[in-house]
Amino acid sequence: MKKQFSNYILVEHSLIKRDISVLRDRKTKPEMFRSALKRISRILAVEASKDLKLADINIKTPLENTAGYELAQEVVLVPVLRAGLGMLDGFLEVIPDAKVGHIGLQRNEKTLLPSEYYFKTPKNLKQTRVILIDPMLATGGSSSQALNFLKKKDAKDLVFVCLVAAPEGIKKLLEEHPNVKIYGAAIDRQLNIKGYILPGLGDAGDRTFGTL
Repeated sequence: MKKQFSNYILVEHSLIKRDISVLRDRKTKPEMFRSALKRISRILAVEASKDLKLADINIKTPLENTAGYELAQEVVLVPVLRAGLGMLDGFLEVIPDAKVGHIGLQRNEKTLLPSEYYFKTPKNLKQTRVILIDPMLATGGSSSQALNFLKKKDAKDLVFVCLVAAPEGIKKLLEEHPNVKIYGAAIDRQLNIKGYILPGLGDAGDRTFGTL
């Protein structure tokens, strides 16, 4: 039985379950890993954007005039470098007019605390849906820090999307960012003593880019 968290939306889908299994398999090669990651990202992008604000418009079909819709708010995708880049293309296929920012955070393997090395986003985030993207929600330290950076940029409408989350990371974000919804494809059992998710899928960045 998966532990329930008020801030975590588990996106359950047969194709996601299939592709998460592909990602978990240690024998999966980088090209197949990237392909499965992209497929899951498309589905997560649909879920994380389904409540975007819309504006009514008038359009002409080949036969007559009719009512239609367009997005009424901007979307900014912010992948956490470098693993988050593996999810970016899937999101851009679903939201092609989104802008893209980047956050670079590196975890200290001894303290498990994140340190920033790069941060760049569009200037005005106040009225924007900002979707933070990172495959793994482990301790929650990096994700919480990234959300803090975005809030300092006046981001109000924040969503975090991951593939796999540990209960420890979800709990940390619930405590530190209770108004941020998390969308994910799986909740795993726990962290090991090194802060890695179990059963997990290894280092998502290394497996995406073949740098094992």
